[in-house]
Amino acid sequence: MALATALAASAVAFSQTAPPKPRFGKAVLSPEVLADRRVVFRFFAPNAKAVSLEREDAKRAPLTKDEKGLWSLTTDPLEPDLYVYSYIVDGVQLADPANPLAKSIVTGGSESILEVSGPSPLPWEMRDVPHGVLHKHTFHSAVVGEERAFWVYTPPGYQPTAKKKLPVLYLLHGVMDDGTTWMGAGRVNVILDNLLAQAKVKPMLVVMPLGYGFANPADRVVDIFTRPADGQKYMDAMASSLMEEVMPEVERNYRVDAKPRSRAIAGVSMGGAQAMYIGLNHSDRFAWIGSFSGATIMYGNRDKYFPSLDSKVNNSLRMFTVACGTEDFLYKSTVDYRSWLNSKAIEFTPLDTPRGHTWLVWRRNLIDFASQLFR
Repeated sequence: MALATALAASAVAFSQTAPPKPRFGKAVLSPEVLADRRVVFRFFAPNAKAVSLEREDAKRAPLTKDEKGLWSLTTDPLEPDLYVYSYIVDGVQLADPANPLAKSIVTGGSESILEVSGPSPLPWEMRDVPHGVLHKHTFHSAVVGEERAFWVYTPPGYQPTAKKKLPVLYLLHGVMDDGTTWMGAGRVNVILDNLLAQAKVKPMLVVMPLGYGFANPADRVVDIFTRPADGQKYMDAMASSLMEEVMPEVERNYRVDAKPRSRAIAGVSMGGAQAMYIGLNHSDRFAWIGSFSGATIMYGNRDKYFPSLDSKVNNSLRMFTVACGTEDFLYKSTVDYRSWLNSKAIEFTPLDTPRGHTWLVWRRNLIDFASQLFR
């Protein structure tokens, strides 16, 4: 069954347009964005021995404790953006209990999201534009052997009885994330609403599945790191679930164009590696591929993962983007993978950006990729 949720009503969960005020039952105000864009983080823990801040695009930094047990840290001015962060309290990672904005972690709990606004609205900030709808689908996956969910974004004005069929972007997440991450940290729904209002993208559906090729990822996600020999088996299971379970469900329930030219697949980190693995090995189904900081280190023997890949794939692909931040720990492996693609005469677009393995990069990758799709 699909559960539709109007995006306008989800603004409380996914946006923040003004510095927060203390909330009922909360001991502290955190985070507080000051007028000069410095940010004050606070955490009340009188019995803690050490509290540090873990934030995107920054080194881990210690908070200072006062006589009442309130820990705090004030940053330098931050550029307008969204920042994922958490506290490390005596060695334990915790979300900010005073902040409702968060992204989930597949093993349980969440990380918090800080929004720093600027003089002009950013592409991922809510605006007074028509909003699309998010739909949650649940199904039993025979491939992995458990109940699963995936999310579908339909654009503003979508009509299930419309004559015209829409293209679809299948969007994959990274390790430790789940199918909701592209909405929480990626703000894909808000980005597309805003870009559609500016006529910068084509109307499309976006499908966000759970990307683990095994059951019970909350307990087994560590297998990705400790059992690399099973990596291809996991990718094959993910590919099978996507193409044999999720895609047919989408095509039964929505007015979508099922031709390869109207299907795109993209993802970040693990999801970027999956997008290339699925897209390049199934170019008869996907004409558009995007990898954002793709974890190509997961492939091991590339010729084993891509046994039939040659220049003929260029006839099927409309766009193939291989993006990575130049400070990303995966940048070197990405450059090496690009060299391997060149040796196979595969046509692709390299995209290098500043910064590391972070949503500060991937939201911008998404904007660049989505703006070129289905044209």
